[in-house]
Amino acid sequence: MKEILSGNEAIARGAYEAGVKVACAYPGTPSTEILENIVKFPEVNSSWATNEKVALEVGIGASFGGARSIVTMKHVGVNVAADPLFTLSYTGVGANGGLVLVTADDPELHSSQNEQDNRNYAKFAKVPMLEPSDSQECLDFTKLAFEISERYDTPVFLRTTTRISHSKSVVELGERVTGLPEPKLVKDPAKYVMLPGNARGRHYVVEERTVQLSQDGCSMPINRTELRDRKIGVITAGVSYQYVREVLPEASVLKLGMVHPLPHQLIRDFAAQVETLYVVEELDPFIEEQVKAMGIQVTGKEILPICGELTPGRLRRSFGLPEEEETQIEKLPGRPPNMCPGCPHRGVFFTLNKLRAYVSGDIGCYTLGFMPPLSAMDTCICMGASIGMATGAVKVLPPEERKKVVAVIGDSTFLHTGVNGLMDMVYNQGAATVIILDNRITAMTGRQDNPASGHTLMNQPAEAIDLPLLCKAIGVKNVRTINPLDLAECEKVIREEMERPETSVIITDKPCVLIKREGVFEAGAVLEVNCENCTGCRACLKIGCPAIEWVPSSGKRGQAHIDPLLCNGCDVCSQLCKFSAIQEAKK
Repeated sequence: MKEILSGNEAIARGAYEAGVKVACAYPGTPSTEILENIVKFPEVNSSWATNEKVALEVGIGASFGGARSIVTMKHVGVNVAADPLFTLSYTGVGANGGLVLVTADDPELHSSQNEQDNRNYAKFAKVPMLEPSDSQECLDFTKLAFEISERYDTPVFLRTTTRISHSKSVVELGERVTGLPEPKLVKDPAKYVMLPGNARGRHYVVEERTVQLSQDGCSMPINRTELRDRKIGVITAGVSYQYVREVLPEASVLKLGMVHPLPHQLIRDFAAQVETLYVVEELDPFIEEQVKAMGIQVTGKEILPICGELTPGRLRRSFGLPEEEETQIEKLPGRPPNMCPGCPHRGVFFTLNKLRAYVSGDIGCYTLGFMPPLSAMDTCICMGASIGMATGAVKVLPPEERKKVVAVIGDSTFLHTGVNGLMDMVYNQGAATVIILDNRITAMTGRQDNPASGHTLMNQPAEAIDLPLLCKAIGVKNVRTINPLDLAECEKVIREEMERPETSVIITDKPCVLIKREGVFEAGAVLEVNCENCTGCRACLKIGCPAIEWVPSSGKRGQAHIDPLLCNGCDVCSQLCKFSAIQEAKK
């Protein structure tokens, strides 16, 4: 049977067909849909973890228990999971329990804070990495990764990029494998307990494994030579292979399905058969540098960009080829990212801007508090960093400046890694204000559940973390809960807590307006502008709500208009209007 699947859907199907029993992840674009599709298969125990480190540890436990497991995350998630990953490379996987780690990289930073190339992690951790170039390979390589994992006793990376994760192509489906050994505990402390004495011996195993994989890679079908015109030879992998075939259809190609370790002899043989050799790859010169280290002359980043994605157009320009004629498309107006109409975060950032706070920000929908007209975020580094950075800032600032420091963090991000920062702030007596923006969901990546939402990925009821109680258990004496849609309450409470000479936590208590679960979010009455009362002062535009638009008029000012299809009655705009021009819409 054939279906049209995205790369993420195909990986999910491949995991199912490979007989995976446990799938674990923390959501992050472009990887999120993998778990959201695996959960459709009841044979697989699927779960969202609190963070990527925990997700990998869950996968390791399942592997050591003798079952195949898959762990998925976006590229920066591997930074969080690196600690167990590097030691897992030494221990290897469980008996009959292959483990595959999907890293979904994001060239061009479509939805990320950096553009790191996680092929470097494969080399650094000495773990094999496969890289598919279409949806069919996503399915096939997932299954192959488990075979390699168990054959060579190693975790295996499966690397995708945004284009592979989200583009769709025809996929031939198979059946779920049968006859795998039943999970069971196997005691082998010399292999699994990484004390120095044991780890020294395992390091030799890792090095021997890498050499063996490099040799065996020369005969693996996923590394293949396509000889055509021998004037130009191209070594490539992943989505770049598709661009090479489109732009240089006559060129000879060495398509690598395993990008680490490289099949050295296969590369030497290919290089000897072509006149001019190129490496076409996105981001770092990962393959190029290793080929040059082998003493082979090759051209790569001298002509190709090191930043951003490759495209057929960029590849043509790099090779000095004529551009294809582009279809004339009407230029659309700019559409900068924005919080949704009625988003509970909007009033908080409006207030922080008004109070001239120095906002230590974090990763989530609320990062859009940086955008004008709210313009109320001053830093954003990584998941969970806002609280620790606020602690560091107040350590060095004079008393009056300390009062301005406010850390903001979402509920899911707080539980991901922010809780550690809050423990440190309390322990080291940091005098800063922390605002936990609790919208009861992991909103930015598509509204996934988290430990504070009360449900699991498999839609089972779960004990919801009590955020105020958790903060008090950590030692925060001043914990206050506010309605973020009440601007007067927001300003009063935030102003008071910023004056405190000790740690304080404010928790906003309103759900995401797009939350999937019924009965959590209740919309208010739709609002409209009374044109007779509107003076054109533009105060309502200061919150940047997409439901409010400015309508020019023959007069000097124009007037505001509220789109009834977008408004959900949060009432924040009416609190800004001094002329009672925003009222409940007439039915």
